[in-house]
Amino acid sequence: MKPLSRRTAGFTDSVIRRMTRVSNQYQAVNLSQGFPDFDPPQAILDRLAEVSREDFHQYSITWGAKNLREALAEKQSRFMGRPIDPDGEIVVTCGSTEAMMAAMMTVVDPGDKVVVFSPFYENYGADAILSGAEPVYVPLTPPEFRFDPEVLEDAFRQGAKALILCNPSNPCGRVFTRQELEIIAGLVKKYDAYVITDEVYEHIVYAPHRHTYFSTLPGMEERTISCSSLSKTYSITGWRLGYTIAPPEVTERIKKVHDFLTVGAAAPLQEAVIPGLRFGQEYYDDLLAKYTHKRDLFLRGLDDLRIVHTTPEGAYYVLLDISEFGFQDDLEFCETLARDVGVGAVPGSSFFREPVNHLIRLHFAKKDETLNDALNRLGDMRRKIPVRK
Repeated sequence: MKPLSRRTAGFTDSVIRRMTRVSNQYQAVNLSQGFPDFDPPQAILDRLAEVSREDFHQYSITWGAKNLREALAEKQSRFMGRPIDPDGEIVVTCGSTEAMMAAMMTVVDPGDKVVVFSPFYENYGADAILSGAEPVYVPLTPPEFRFDPEVLEDAFRQGAKALILCNPSNPCGRVFTRQELEIIAGLVKKYDAYVITDEVYEHIVYAPHRHTYFSTLPGMEERTISCSSLSKTYSITGWRLGYTIAPPEVTERIKKVHDFLTVGAAAPLQEAVIPGLRFGQEYYDDLLAKYTHKRDLFLRGLDDLRIVHTTPEGAYYVLLDISEFGFQDDLEFCETLARDVGVGAVPGSSFFREPVNHLIRLHFAKKDETLNDALNRLGDMRRKIPVRK
């Protein structure tokens, strides 16, 4: 038989999702895959119950139900500080995963190059490859995870057509400063490129840091496809509701790509989430306060255990330094951690283009009792995992 696709020959399964399966196998506290163990807002759940008895069981408009797009436009206009056209600038997708893929396929052709900061969420490189493009990786240097402007410009000198910007960043928790974003914007304009943003953690940014929507920078609205999701903001990761915001001429192309990728997002869920989009500022203040508390609780616990870790500026991930254990393979360490200690984590190597094997990612989007349970188990880590010589 003829060989399968060369394009996908190097793909593995998602390491993040694999570590959830490993966590389940050993009944470990799953701090690997980033989903909460607490309920969505009650108003959304109440509307979901109502929707199940109403007439929302057939296809919605391909690029999103009109009332959902209107609610999204109203919310994002408020946060982004400019009017957004619900008919001409928004496409509702099956999660931000599809939003990123539709954006990539809209912008690039086979053979084009796409800049990806490293560390990166594992889908980005795959999105580029599936689009026939070549990822060009630019390191965010630990421990502060900042980029070298000259290295970034060199990536654009190679002919990059687009850059993927995750802000706040998964997995390292960086919130890019306005000055950094202006450097990126200057290069994007200089080299006539596009930016595809992943802003799913836009409302989880810890003081004193501030989130800046890249498209709001001067001259960047027409060059930016803003991708986001309702998953993290409303604790509904299983609903798979995302969206793109882009100029009308770009959005028209995204609509067509999206139509052939998935047809449309689930109609009942589109209707059920609308009350959440109409929450006032108090909801987002409370959300940030909740995650600030969880971050402080978890980091304080790690400090008490003398475990070296990063301090995220945004999102809900923390990287732990496991150098003291002497493992050459961080995936093996994570499997050992789940089996012998009872905590699920993701090997850092799955996020880095560089040869990084001394970091693992945990998340703290969990109930306090879950985090305390995980910390208690991590307290036995040095006793249960022998140091490799």
